[in-house]
Amino acid sequence: MTDELTRLANSVLWPGFFGTRLDGDGAPTWLRDALENDLAGLVYFGQNITEDLAQLSAQIHEANPDALIGIDEEGGSVTRLEVATGSTLPGAAQLGVLDDVEATRSTGAELARRARAVGVDVVLGPVADVNTDPRNPVIGVRAFGADADLVSRHVAAEVQGMQDGGVAACVKHFPGHGDTHLDSHHALPVIELDPAEIERVHLEPFRAAIAAGVETIMTAHIVVPAWGERPATLNPDVLARLRGMGFEGVIITDALDMAAVRESVGIGGGAVQALAAGADLLCIGNPTNPGDAASSDQDERDYLSAREAIVAALRTGELPRERVEQARDRVRALAARLRAAAPAQTPAFDGGAIVRRTLRVTGAGVADADASALSVVDARRRATLAVDSAASYVAEAIAGDDGFRVRLDVQRATPEERDAALQRAIDAGGRLVLLIDRPDVDAPQRELVELAAQHRPDAVVVNVGLAAQRPLPLPVVDVTAASRAGAEAARALLLGS
Repeated sequence: MTDELTRLANSVLWPGFFGTRLDGDGAPTWLRDALENDLAGLVYFGQNITEDLAQLSAQIHEANPDALIGIDEEGGSVTRLEVATGSTLPGAAQLGVLDDVEATRSTGAELARRARAVGVDVVLGPVADVNTDPRNPVIGVRAFGADADLVSRHVAAEVQGMQDGGVAACVKHFPGHGDTHLDSHHALPVIELDPAEIERVHLEPFRAAIAAGVETIMTAHIVVPAWGERPATLNPDVLARLRGMGFEGVIITDALDMAAVRESVGIGGGAVQALAAGADLLCIGNPTNPGDAASSDQDERDYLSAREAIVAALRTGELPRERVEQARDRVRALAARLRAAAPAQTPAFDGGAIVRRTLRVTGAGVADADASALSVVDARRRATLAVDSAASYVAEAIAGDDGFRVRLDVQRATPEERDAALQRAIDAGGRLVLLIDRPDVDAPQRELVELAAQHRPDAVVVNVGLAAQRPLPLPVVDVTAASRAGAEAARALLLGS
């Protein structure tokens, strides 16, 4: 029989897992037992998605009616539900470019409808970061923009759309991950801004979300030296600041298996410190970390690391029982509210129509109704743990069935490999398209565009990242998301259809 402290520790843990079923062949052997012993819930990632996801969710809720199921579904460049084919929803940066709060609210409502259809309770979005550093490798087009007022109004609108639709929104990443050039999946970013600027710019969207009634807020693994040496997730002063802003909901940690925590204090140490600091629900996240952290049972290992560390800290008194019970009660209260929710009816939604409105064109001659095919050189950056930046469905959707595409790792390619890829696309005979995503901070991408312009001045650039601030020598279609919806809209524009 599972002891009381183990059940208490379980009640604040929110792990990811390998597999697509709760029982039977291929199912994690530890999962059902954990759920039946008060596990707070689970987080879905791409490896969990099948056509039977709703059935899996039903089995999870049957094993533990209090279980919260979360998913990292933002639309645009970040999708789990459409991981194989690409998102058909607008992304945050696209909605920020459009600046139509009703479009953002309806996108949130559609996100909620899709989540509820597969049994998901919590959507890990929207991103409330103000992306003030254009070098940012992990936020970028996941943010609504670089202006605090714009981000604030769209965060509030999407939160309202989601929560009216019967799911809990989770704005992220407090106190703001927008002014960093490091990815906390791989390192520990430090924000050297003046605290007054953080208050004025980066906290404002979180205030807007709180005013909109957001149910959950996710912490960031970032250090603000003015507020202490610990990352925000583990820093009681930072989380007390969030409570001081009037937030009474569930504080969720970003994934404790990310390098910023895993390689400093460890998952177990991070779990104990996060609870002590004031977090309520500990995301153990996506169990796909590289190197020594990757093994076939890594999901169970990470879960046990957190659970056993919490139990040990409870037994020694290092972690007050009352603090963990408070966290458990907040999580259960959220589950009860969601079970009782009566979602508003979702109006008809056309994500493609919204995305088409977000496209921006620089230069003349982009549309060409006489073009019979497109030849795509895909020179985007490599994928990260947060964003599948180089997902093949983007280039496939632009090229179409009758086009040509070649993938070029332009950062690593030799000049000869670069020239060969470009020549192959030119020889294919279609209109030449350069697919890029970091034209201002990735010199090899810009150099490729400059080279292509010398050979084919009728070529065109499709940019799925942040819009270039320095002009490029070819016409540009700014899509602002690496998504299927964005790629299909760009293709239609290029072909003049």
